[in-house]
Amino acid sequence: MGDVIRRIEEIEYEMSKTQKNKATSGHLGLLKAKLAKLRRELITPKSQGGSGTVESFEVAKTGDSRIGFVGFPSVGKSTLLSNLAGVYSEVAAYEFTTLTTVPGCIKYKGAKIQLLDLPGIIEGAKDGKGRGRQVIAVARTANLIFIVLDVLKPLGHKKIIESELEGFGIRLNKTPPNIIFRKKDKGGINLQTMVTQSELDLDLIKTILAEYRICNADITLRCDATTDEFIDVVEGNRSYIPCIYLLNKIDQISIEELDIICKIPHTVPISAHHKWNYDDLLEKMWQYLKLVRIYTKPKGQLPDYESPVVLQTERCSVEDFCNKIHRTILKELKYALVWGSSVKHQPQRVGKDHVLHDEDVVQIVKSVK
Repeated sequence: MGDVIRRIEEIEYEMSKTQKNKATSGHLGLLKAKLAKLRRELITPKSQGGSGTVESFEVAKTGDSRIGFVGFPSVGKSTLLSNLAGVYSEVAAYEFTTLTTVPGCIKYKGAKIQLLDLPGIIEGAKDGKGRGRQVIAVARTANLIFIVLDVLKPLGHKKIIESELEGFGIRLNKTPPNIIFRKKDKGGINLQTMVTQSELDLDLIKTILAEYRICNADITLRCDATTDEFIDVVEGNRSYIPCIYLLNKIDQISIEELDIICKIPHTVPISAHHKWNYDDLLEKMWQYLKLVRIYTKPKGQLPDYESPVVLQTERCSVEDFCNKIHRTILKELKYALVWGSSVKHQPQRVGKDHVLHDEDVVQIVKSVK
């Protein structure tokens, strides 16, 4: 482990000393590929013999979605969890009060959302300092990350935490690059570009793939991709997670200062201690989670608006709806009747591939055997 961290530091130092221009792009691409491979070794360390196990911060996943609280020690994560979920998480004026993951759960707009108060991370967490790797590993499993920042020093902490999460393969508020990458057995490197590339060319791609010992592949670039984005696709282990920055302790600054820091994108100013601006926080949380609520309607009865079936936006077909209720329903499905914005007629017969919209009402009709 120490050898890997030392090699990462050497590569980062060499990259900082190398000028960025067309002549050095191949060399920088090679260094970035080496860096990504070493980072992967940190993310998935080799299993060691013997019975020595590393204690994990992971907790069982419950509810419809999961949110992880990430931040430096003593920024108010535990206070926020206690106020939102009513769960006791030890709060004190000293750092590292929370030493393990504290789970909580809130119900918002019919959805059960699990909240995880993670131990505070420090600079160098991605390299294993302060058990940061276990903390960030739990953050990778979240559907949304709350980065809690002290409003008195938001930008400095924000930059460090982003660097730690990026180094561990988490991409905040980004979408996967539109790049198709397929390995093959023979035929060499075949590159297709749909748009003009400002950074990548065939020689640079070959240099990067040579570091991974890939000699045969089909690559289609459908966007103006960077070297880092291409390496992310080759690695294939990146997590693209939405993130909201919570600027805590706003009771300690003036209105003028608050107006300035609110211009940072993806932020919500709050005061965990005084419970200020929680409504805005919960509304923004709902927007970023992109959940879809589907109401069930038994035959001859009114729809059940109290307990909706909650689905993810990218998986909200009738088939996903049936599987969320019970795996056996899909085998007996004849068709579904749908009321709502996803259909033209009210109600309308649909099959298992029909994509549902938020607050649709669905009645399942089973085939008689």
